[in-house]
Amino acid sequence: MSASSAPKPGETPASILRNFCIIAHIDHGKSTLADRMLQLTGVVDARAARAQYLDRMDIERERGITIKSQAVRMPWTVTEEAAGLHDIDAGPGTYVLNMIDTPGHVDFTYEVSRSLEACEAAVLLVDAAQGIEAQTLANLYLAMAADLHIIPVLNKIDLPSANPEKYAAELAGLVGCEPEDVLRVSAKSGVGVEELLNEIVKQTPPPVGEKDNPARALIFDSVYDTYRGVITYVRVIDGELTHRDRIRMMSTNATHELLELGVISPEAVKSDKIGVGEVGYVITGVKDVRQSRVGDTITTQHHGATESLGGYKHPNPMVYSGLYPLDGDQFGDLREALEKLQLNDAALTYEPETSGALGFGFRCGFLGLLHMEITRDRLEREFNLDLISTAPNVVYDVIMEDGTEIEVTNPSEFPDGKVHEIREPVVRATILSPSDYIGTIMELCQTKRGTLLGMDYLSEDRVEMRYTLPMGDIVFDFFDQLKSRTKGYASLDYERKGDQAADLVKVDILLQGEPVDAFSAIVHRDASYNYGVMMASKLKELIPRQQFEVPIQAAIGARVIARENIRAIRKDVLAKCYGGDISRKRKLLEKQKEGKKRMKMVGRVEVPQEAFVAALSTSGGGTDPKK
Repeated sequence: MSASSAPKPGETPASILRNFCIIAHIDHGKSTLADRMLQLTGVVDARAARAQYLDRMDIERERGITIKSQAVRMPWTVTEEAAGLHDIDAGPGTYVLNMIDTPGHVDFTYEVSRSLEACEAAVLLVDAAQGIEAQTLANLYLAMAADLHIIPVLNKIDLPSANPEKYAAELAGLVGCEPEDVLRVSAKSGVGVEELLNEIVKQTPPPVGEKDNPARALIFDSVYDTYRGVITYVRVIDGELTHRDRIRMMSTNATHELLELGVISPEAVKSDKIGVGEVGYVITGVKDVRQSRVGDTITTQHHGATESLGGYKHPNPMVYSGLYPLDGDQFGDLREALEKLQLNDAALTYEPETSGALGFGFRCGFLGLLHMEITRDRLEREFNLDLISTAPNVVYDVIMEDGTEIEVTNPSEFPDGKVHEIREPVVRATILSPSDYIGTIMELCQTKRGTLLGMDYLSEDRVEMRYTLPMGDIVFDFFDQLKSRTKGYASLDYERKGDQAADLVKVDILLQGEPVDAFSAIVHRDASYNYGVMMASKLKELIPRQQFEVPIQAAIGARVIARENIRAIRKDVLAKCYGGDISRKRKLLEKQKEGKKRMKMVGRVEVPQEAFVAALSTSGGGTDPKK
């Protein structure tokens, strides 16, 4: 049916509204299923259709992953035959579906948790060839915590390697239903998607809200548009929002005029008002990104609500990294870019910091390594910046002998003096894998100082392992090693679980006896020697030879644990000495030696920018998006 014949926004009774989201592990077909729904409901015609229609960013399309949740309004007509077949209480007729397509990667869980607040049901999608994976479980638990109705669906049933009977039984056991209640679809070919839409109408409860109460709408997302300012996505809980209303943000008490409002279907469609249970967008012309906070409640300025809706629990950053502009003059541009990007990505945190080697920059907090990589990519592409990012690290608590406690987010902040104890953050990791790889996973987790909490068999050949692991050991190459050891079959999810005391040391890298703060790192004592040797040999290759010999040393405090020498460039002073006495040659060599010694006293080692970029690059940091 055409989108134009659907009920208009603001005039849609709550009884025909259905708000739902699609949740799944990465690469299980969420965006493809969303494409089929857009085509079947007629909001995207065949000419405009393209794969992953709702993935708007270039970076999403290149990597084949969803980074931003996208909301879309779709009309769906239930025929008399379908109403009888699916036992739909409200009967045949046209319904309005508000769908939110969510990311699947562990680093974007915060996007998913916010989307769930705007819905009454969640379609839990599982690949019929791969089965339940770690992020499937994580997203399912998020949906259950938000008290959503779960609709279990198996996707990709037409693949030669699909095993729908086996995984339907697994999924039914997880959700608590019968295997025959698990719907089977092929999002690529469209098989079973019509039945799924009818089941969504049947199983999703209509939204509950008071039409006559003062307006209250929850901000669940926002984006920054260069021309129009902040575009805020809202779910109306009570009352209605009307064009040209004066609205008030309840957390800041800032008031604005509603210049435009409407729904996304899947392009923006203007409307005069949006009512109870509807999902839409509002534009106030505000350019200050701090005035539209995700989780805030919007109400009207006059006769508005007095009690705000429950907001969101703000996520704690898991990984910290420094972002510095290659050109120091771009520092102001980087600050502005981070402000605008934070509106797009509420989980990003940042604060200014300086480095002796890299100049002025920002210390940024991310939810994981992929989140860090995507953020840097977006800053470089969308804001035309050239950036260096330092190696990722986590926050440590250092307790001194006198009892003072210092929070260290950067190795350069590590205090001098006697340290009583260092505490590091730990995570509770859930690893799902075929049972053939239990031994190799255990070996990997033990080398990363992990503690096994428990192990359960989900089926005869799939196992769930739970470990406590230090966060600092996960942020480098844990994902890569897990993938390579299990031939890509294992999946991982983790959450922060407090901290623990550990034997950690600060390793300094010295050039000619002078520490270079950008290369320092906080590592476990057992791994300190390997880190020192690795950095010294890396810098030996990267730093050009000088006129004098340059020692590169790795040290813990005053004790040197590794050393490499960059040999001096020598001029052949003996070229003009042919024949003659050896004492003449010796005299010339001694004179050169004296000159080198004098040069070493006044000369400084210039570390080229490329050496910083290469030595601090986060390549090999385990950011495989298919994890």
